[in-house]
Amino acid sequence: MKEIVLNTKMKSQRKVEAFMSAACVESGTARVLSTPSLIALMENAALKCLDKFLDDGETSVGTHISAEHISATPIGMDIYAIATIVNSTGRQVEFEISAYDKCGEIGKATHTRVVVKAQRFEDKANEKLKEM
Repeated sequence: MKEIVLNTKMKSQRKVEAFMSAACVESGTARVLSTPSLIALMENAALKCLDKFLDDGETSVGTHISAEHISATPIGMDIYAIATIVNSTGRQVEFEISAYDKCGEIGKATHTRVVVKAQRFEDKANEKLKEM
């Protein structure tokens, strides 16, 4: 892992599609952007923000997120999230993230990611299958 630069920012954006609605992900019945889909966008911004600091064979995994979904966004509207690195301790990196649609802020979060060796991480997870 390379040295993490605080205040590095990255944006992730997309259009809200029907499969992202609360009704489709079963987190509610409304046909608006679901909280799980908003959180996925926020995590993606943090993932992309950290990518440039990773060495070959490394990835990052989310270990904590505290999010607030402030405003509903309809299907068809563009949304984006901006992640900012605010702290780094060893392999652990902390982010502040804000998300927006064309009408304003729709969510905010604090998020922690940990840098891991990708293959080792997956191998360890797959060990659980042997316990079944």
